[in-house]
Amino acid sequence: MSIRELPKARLTSRQGLQSAISDAVLQRWNPDLQASSEETDGNVISILDPIGDNWLSEAVTAKGVARRLEGLGDNDVVVTINSPGGDFFEGLAIYNLLREHKAKVTVKVLGLAASAASIIAMAADEIQVGRAAFLMIHNTWVCACGDRHAFADVAEWLEAFDKSAVSIYAARTGIKAADLHAMLDKETWISGEKAVQQGFADTLLSSDEVDSKAEIAAQSLSANAAQKQLDVLLARLGIPRSNRRTLCAALKGSKSGAASSGMPGAADMAGVQGILAKLQSM
Repeated sequence: MSIRELPKARLTSRQGLQSAISDAVLQRWNPDLQASSEETDGNVISILDPIGDNWLSEAVTAKGVARRLEGLGDNDVVVTINSPGGDFFEGLAIYNLLREHKAKVTVKVLGLAASAASIIAMAADEIQVGRAAFLMIHNTWVCACGDRHAFADVAEWLEAFDKSAVSIYAARTGIKAADLHAMLDKETWISGEKAVQQGFADTLLSSDEVDSKAEIAAQSLSANAAQKQLDVLLARLGIPRSNRRTLCAALKGSKSGAASSGMPGAADMAGVQGILAKLQSM
């Protein structure tokens, strides 16, 4: 049972709405960031991709987390997070699952816990955050279609979820609700040290708990990072996941020995980066 008194999140969905990941978040998310090898086995649940099954094929879902928790039984759990967020309502469902876990839950924010991923982090008994990591909190983001009456209705419906997020952050931090609403309104990025100071986290992670290869990866766009960013951008354009998967696979091609290695060659990577640049400028 959790050592903290945390509110249960309200769960409802609505037809015709799609979650969204902002450009600012996507540009700051480094998909190559992972836990060091000793933190990748055993009782670890990894949340290292967008949240919700409308994103990547590797995306994090409540069903997947529930299966993993069931397999772990009533044992302590470590949750590693490096996610740009995604489906806020799926994030609330995962938060509820971790909140209700009977043993201790430790969250380790390796790089980014944005939007829905920051809500998931709040479910832990103990939150550890990297010194160079960030949490990002904001009002619930969705994409919708309709006239002004439809948008007014959606805005009213979303208000309850912003209040739910504020109640969760307030339970962790002790920050006043009015101040938290202001932080959500302006989209607030919280560094590792500030997260500890403000109560969003308990302690800083030691530097050896984050894979050092990420420091190199952060200096250039790897094949893994490029394909994941491309998938998110294509999803934003409404391209079905099966089609996105085919496009990303095709970019691996056979140039520069890619067929034998399974990795894109230099020409393929140039193509991926060119597509990313065009999509991000749209």
